[in-house]
Amino acid sequence: MSTAASSSTEANQGTSGQRQGNAASGGAQSFVARLRSNPRVPLIIAAAASVAVIAALLMWASSPDYRVLYSTLTQEDGGKIVSELDSMGVPYEFSENGQALLVPADRVNKLRMQLAEQGLPEASGVGYELMDEQSFGISQFTEHVNYQRALEGELSRTIEDLGPVSHARVHLAMAKPSVFVRESEPASASVMLDLQRGRVLGEGQVQAIMHLVSSSVSELATDDISIVDQTGSLLSPASDGNDALSGTQLDYVARVERSYAERIESILAPILGARNVKAEVSAQLDFSKREGTSETYSPNQPPNEAAVRSEQSSITYSGDSDLAMGIPGALSNQPPGTAASPINAPQENNDGEGDDAQDDDAQAEDGDNAATQENAALGRTSRDNTINYEVDHQVEHVQHQTGAIERLNAAIVVNYRDGVDEDGNPARVPLSDDEIANIRSLVQQAMGFSAARGDQLKVVNSPFDDTNEKAPEPPWWESTLLWSLAATLGKYLLIGLVALFLWFKVLRPLVQRQTERPAFTPATPSPAGATAGAGGDGGAEAYATTQAETAGAEEEPPVPPQKRRERRSASYEQNLRDVREIAQEDPRLVAMIVRGWMGSHE
Repeated sequence: MSTAASSSTEANQGTSGQRQGNAASGGAQSFVARLRSNPRVPLIIAAAASVAVIAALLMWASSPDYRVLYSTLTQEDGGKIVSELDSMGVPYEFSENGQALLVPADRVNKLRMQLAEQGLPEASGVGYELMDEQSFGISQFTEHVNYQRALEGELSRTIEDLGPVSHARVHLAMAKPSVFVRESEPASASVMLDLQRGRVLGEGQVQAIMHLVSSSVSELATDDISIVDQTGSLLSPASDGNDALSGTQLDYVARVERSYAERIESILAPILGARNVKAEVSAQLDFSKREGTSETYSPNQPPNEAAVRSEQSSITYSGDSDLAMGIPGALSNQPPGTAASPINAPQENNDGEGDDAQDDDAQAEDGDNAATQENAALGRTSRDNTINYEVDHQVEHVQHQTGAIERLNAAIVVNYRDGVDEDGNPARVPLSDDEIANIRSLVQQAMGFSAARGDQLKVVNSPFDDTNEKAPEPPWWESTLLWSLAATLGKYLLIGLVALFLWFKVLRPLVQRQTERPAFTPATPSPAGATAGAGGDGGAEAYATTQAETAGAEEEPPVPPQKRRERRSASYEQNLRDVREIAQEDPRLVAMIVRGWMGSHE
């Protein structure tokens, strides 16, 4: 019983479900049928579609132009910036590779200032703010590591402020001082640079970064700094002892040559005109490093030019008697001497020459004996005097300057001057020899010409070709501003064309069908028509007669019966033609009317 009851219940449920499904499908079909029977539904759908298309085109034309707000952001900074943009209600997009964040172009600068006020994007690494979080009792090693991290972070932030640098990272190996010179280690540094796309660093900029890092770290020389870009290319000069010219030296040579050329053109421009003279200078510089020391010894024989360095004087006495004593003076320091000749001089003998010679010999012997006796009585005295003079010694240490000019070569081209030809017509004529000589003299003075140095100067007078002096201006149709304006106008012109197409091809025909269709009202059967229904057109004719009589009664005076019949016949024929045209243009309308008649009879 239970099985039968359950089966019957399931059958009832299935039957009820089928009925509900049929009812739902029937309701949907009836709703679709009502929509199809309503002639205004196509007009509403077409109008809505047209409005949607025009609105989409307007949104496309007025969509903002997106520009890069930040590029190469880290994930942490990107997430924070996106959250801030969402809170501000700012639309944003990502580039195709996801490396750049795009925002409307008119809000780029404002958003950057607003995000910078909130500290976004955060600088890479940490700076000296790390030292603000030192805990009590921290070890000296940890303090040293924190200081090194803070210094690396500050250097990274400073380098990132450079225009071509997008991201920088600095590694420092701090110096290790020691009481032993051999065990001390100097500091070194490595810098990793991530450059902006399409940007490069020049030799001067690399040198600037090296000096920046070297000046910030104690005991760090520029030769101990290595700079590498994101492609692994070494930017810092390699210290391999290469004698070739570096980029800095080449830049210096170019700067010297440009300075001389500008000096020459500036002195000749007031005379010849700025466009009538061209100068080029080739400089040969010496970048070798040389040092020299010289010592010079000059003679100083003249006593007046000699400088006394030291003087020593010594006196030695040997004898039996004592040295002179008493008050210092001329008489006390010198003992009384014995006369050179005896007191009683011998009388002159004039007898002959032989006597005179004998007398002289005798006197000499007496003198020697007297001196010997005097030395024996007084003693012996010796005096030593030593004087040392300074030697004229000159030491000179010379360090030659690098980049000294060894030679200059200048080439100058002068244009013809304005004049007249043989026929008296205006023409360009060459300069005279005196004018060329004056120009040559001026250039020699301006460039510091030195024949001993081997400088060379060449002045050429030749007509200039002015055909390519001024670049032709691009045509007006290639202007960037014009193309931008044309693109904007093209957008709105396209919207206008689409709107006109929708109006003339879709909306206007539907509106005309609704407004120009004649109002056809089905005839209501009258009693006369009911009695003449079997007669075919009797009812319609009676109804038309009644309508005509009513209209004639209201608008026109009574007419004769013959004219009235003719008018009724013409009106009936006209109504019949109108109904046929409507049936041909819109069969669904006729079907709807017939369906309404059938429903009213039911």
